[in-house]
Amino acid sequence: MPMVRKRLGEILIEKNLITLDQLQECLEEQKYTREYLGAVLLKKKLITQEALVKALSEQFDIPYISLKNFYVDWNVCLRFSTLVTTQENALPIRQDDTVVTVAISDPLDVIGVEKLEEMARPKKIKLVLVTPGELKEFILECKKRTKVPLKNLLEKE
Repeated sequence: MPMVRKRLGEILIEKNLITLDQLQECLEEQKYTREYLGAVLLKKKLITQEALVKALSEQFDIPYISLKNFYVDWNVCLRFSTLVTTQENALPIRQDDTVVTVAISDPLDVIGVEKLEEMARPKKIKLVLVTPGELKEFILECKKRTKVPLKNLLEKE
């Protein structure tokens, strides 16, 4: 029997981050704007990015991490640099013999996840959720590190 996934609003209410009235107000607005519920909640400043990502982590059963408190293997990032520079919504941060760990901020980006799986083959991917701000910051760092080896190569010639 398939597991029933809790809805985002339920999780946020259980955590006492929003009230039922606030949820209903945001769901009403969502009908007109067609934005994700999380985007409406953020726009109204009812929750923080981190609170949203933690709730999504629980909803989708994807671990939440803070990249600032996590060892990022920049060599893995550099190996997948084309992914990082084109996607801008995923950052490979670690790998072992069978798995590439990839940080994402949108668990609903099914197409992006499929592309990640293709690029990582034959390895599997393990997703971790991070806030969009932190992901952007670390992607910029990866891009800087990608340019340094290229610059060094050009200077040697």
